[in-house]
Amino acid sequence: MDTEWIHDYCLTKIGTECDFKEEWQATRYMIRGKMFAMRGGDKKGSPIITVKLSPEFGAHLREEYDAIVPGYYMNKTHWNSLYLEADIPVSVLKTMLDQAHMLVLSSLSKKVRQEIEKENA
Repeated sequence: MDTEWIHDYCLTKIGTECDFKEEWQATRYMIRGKMFAMRGGDKKGSPIITVKLSPEFGAHLREEYDAIVPGYYMNKTHWNSLYLEADIPVSVLKTMLDQAHMLVLSSLSKKVRQEIEKENA
């Protein structure tokens, strides 16, 4: 899978900020400090992206794709990791990122969501 687009795609999402967590060697994508995706590697150095998903959707994807596994070093119910070297359609990862962003955005208070919308108007 070509992965050059991932960083820019995440940053197009409303309210998204990113940082690099040195001790994890991972780039984190967040809304107001709440992470929705993290790109890094597993213990063997294989590139992965770990994404927050609804438990049902995550379970469905893990059944459908061998390269999508329970979240690496994360809560296995809400987080899922996708091996970026696998042959997974880009549309699947985009859907994962879209849902992850919406899950975190919708978990914020109405006041915070309105502030984010104003900032991005």
